[in-house]
Amino acid sequence: MDFSLVLSNLLNPPVLFFFLGMLAVFVKSDLEIPPPIPKLFSLYLLLAIGFKGGVELANSGITQPVILTILAAIGMSLLVPIYTFFILRTRLDAYNSAAIAATYGSISAVTFITASSFLNALEIPYDGYMVAALALMESPAIIIGLILVKLFARGMEGGDRTEPINWADVLQEAFLNGSVFLLVGSLLIGYLTGEQGWHTLKPFVQDMFYGVLTFFLLDMGLVAAKRIQDLQKTGVFLIGFALIAPPVNATLGLLLARAIALSPGDALLFAVLCASASYIAVPAAMRLTVPEANPSLYISSALAVTFPFNIIVGIPLYQYEIALLWQGNLS
Repeated sequence: MDFSLVLSNLLNPPVLFFFLGMLAVFVKSDLEIPPPIPKLFSLYLLLAIGFKGGVELANSGITQPVILTILAAIGMSLLVPIYTFFILRTRLDAYNSAAIAATYGSISAVTFITASSFLNALEIPYDGYMVAALALMESPAIIIGLILVKLFARGMEGGDRTEPINWADVLQEAFLNGSVFLLVGSLLIGYLTGEQGWHTLKPFVQDMFYGVLTFFLLDMGLVAAKRIQDLQKTGVFLIGFALIAPPVNATLGLLLARAIALSPGDALLFAVLCASASYIAVPAAMRLTVPEANPSLYISSALAVTFPFNIIVGIPLYQYEIALLWQGNLS
């Protein structure tokens, strides 16, 4: 692997601010971000990336590559939670296995945004319609996680879950939770307004974007460092899973991206979507629908291990795999 790519990614200002946040916790600084601000910035990032993706989708049109990419994205969001569930089930109960599997079948929008920044720095083009894949990979993983609970929790846990799952609540949480709703809604608005809408909102959704991302990653560094303590209760197994699952899922995603002839830039974003894990939408859904699962397991593994791994090592690693699979053609 070209370690200059790793260095380039590490010296990206938003990533450095992520480490600054972690350092603040390790040295016991009193640095703190007031709770409403990270939530606001999270909503802003979803709005901006969704709107920009909608504009790009309007420019490109709904073509065969767009449809194939969306189908591949949905396929991976269905496959990953199923196979990871059975791996996790070797050491964990069905509730925690399903919750963690759903978390890893879903995506991290901030990891996707960081990968976009990485591609911009390398001047590698990519298509805005990849945001459509991002928007559609959240809900299927939640539904699969709940189906796994329905199928395996009662039989394998001695029948301790006797009440039926309220599927109306599940579907509402999967498709109408705040993150998914704002992302899909912004995508549609960007698609409907096109270039005219882009010129209207450009100062808001582009010029401010990296400043907000930097501040958000500072807060993520603070949260991730605090969550590391929770992982001490899980032992080596879950930490190892949180480190091994991302490159395995990314490799599966890259093979699929190669099969449907994605460009190298789009392939990296697709790999990052496959490799990342949700720490916002899916945990919220799991807390509501699978209260038997321990949130410290699925939130900590995603946020304290997988998220830093992807933004430090994963993105350059997946780019190196692309250089091999695409025979070094990065144009």
